Amino acid sequence: METPSTVFSLMSFLPIVLFIIYGLFILLGLYALYLLIKFLIRAIAALDIYLDEKRNRRL
Repeated sequence: METPSTVFSLMSFLPIVLFIIYGLFILLGLYALYLLIKFLIRAIAALDIYLDEKRNRRL
């Protein structure tokens, strides 16, 4: 049978683990946002080149 001090120590450990997991999810979200912005910048540049070639008939 568990003593009350053992249950208390396990319950006090849980928020620390959740805080670390939330921090990791925030970091993953920021990294995904960074990659999305990087991709969108390249896509806009590629679209600009494509539209420039279409306007000037350089196919």
